[in-house]
Amino acid sequence: MKDLYNNPKKLGFGLMRLPLSNADNGSDIDIEQTKKMVDMYLERGFTYFDTAWMYHGGASETAIKEALVDRYPREDFTLTTKLHSGFFDTLEGRDEIFNKQLEKTGAGYFDFYLLHDIESGNYDKFCKLDCFNWIMDKKKAGLIRHIGFSFHSDAKLLDRVLTEHPEMEFVQLQINYLDWESDNVQSRKCYEVAEKHGKKVIIMEPVKGGSLAVLPEYITEEMRSVHPEWSVPSWAVRFAASHKNVFMVLSGMSNIRQMDDNSSYMQDFVPLTEEEKAICLRAAEKIRTDIAVPCTACSYCTDGCPMQIAIPKYFALLNEEKKIIKPWGWKSGKEAYEELTKTFGKASECVGCGQCEGVCPQHLPIISHLRTVAETFEN
Repeated sequence: MKDLYNNPKKLGFGLMRLPLSNADNGSDIDIEQTKKMVDMYLERGFTYFDTAWMYHGGASETAIKEALVDRYPREDFTLTTKLHSGFFDTLEGRDEIFNKQLEKTGAGYFDFYLLHDIESGNYDKFCKLDCFNWIMDKKKAGLIRHIGFSFHSDAKLLDRVLTEHPEMEFVQLQINYLDWESDNVQSRKCYEVAEKHGKKVIIMEPVKGGSLAVLPEYITEEMRSVHPEWSVPSWAVRFAASHKNVFMVLSGMSNIRQMDDNSSYMQDFVPLTEEEKAICLRAAEKIRTDIAVPCTACSYCTDGCPMQIAIPKYFALLNEEKKIIKPWGWKSGKEAYEELTKTFGKASECVGCGQCEGVCPQHLPIISHLRTVAETFEN
């Protein structure tokens, strides 16, 4: 059996932001472009694919069957998926989802399997429904090779989970240079907890949902002066991958160009120096003054919205509107907002039910931010 923790190719293909045939329908995945991205990824020596039950409105696991599993020998790739607490309420419900995941992916087994998005609001549910023993039983049955969990809370809770469940082999954390010293996300503190417990780390959101991919020149000028040939998002992925306990960095690539860029510089990855890391952290200080809503566009908030509000899309428009220095070619987002409201609910139509805030991995005050969107674009 291969040692999957010592894969020299640290770039993982995150399947949460696949290319779409219809930008307004998150489940309408562009399968043909996805196949081309899968082919390029594998041709360049990378093997790690990461999906989950809810990605792309439930379509991600089915898409990867068509784009990958049905087209390549099973031993040529590593496939990861997850169990989220929001989709089951009984002991039987765990198996119903797991069995359906095996069917949807056609994978036969999962190389890595995660209890998904553990945080203070659902940790007790995972424990009450005996999910930690359940996932170990799946491993003993040969249906899972490695077990762990993804985490979206503070370092104190992470320390508790790892203390109470030392059987977990790895933890998936949100780490990027913007969140490294964040009091909310606590990237550095959580990483240090995982290191203390001797757990391997998978990194999610290294480019923070794309928000670290395109930055104003005054923020990136130091990066450009040191490595003019490096793309801006490559600094973010390199920063994440440069921490010694990290064995995989996920990137949610949405087109062949992003795949080409990420896979090119990660083929023969060299960790950042301490001074290069410091450049990233200095950029983070500047970014904090230039961003209105630190949304990663994961879209967890939209699936259950009773008013069908395009929350991440509206926050992206707000971020552009509020930037201190506008990007070249910028124009008011009001026109784009009005076009979106022909398909989606307006921000002012939010009923304040709070389901979005309950599932937001960033713990954002979404209802309050939507009021700001409405004030900005509707008045």
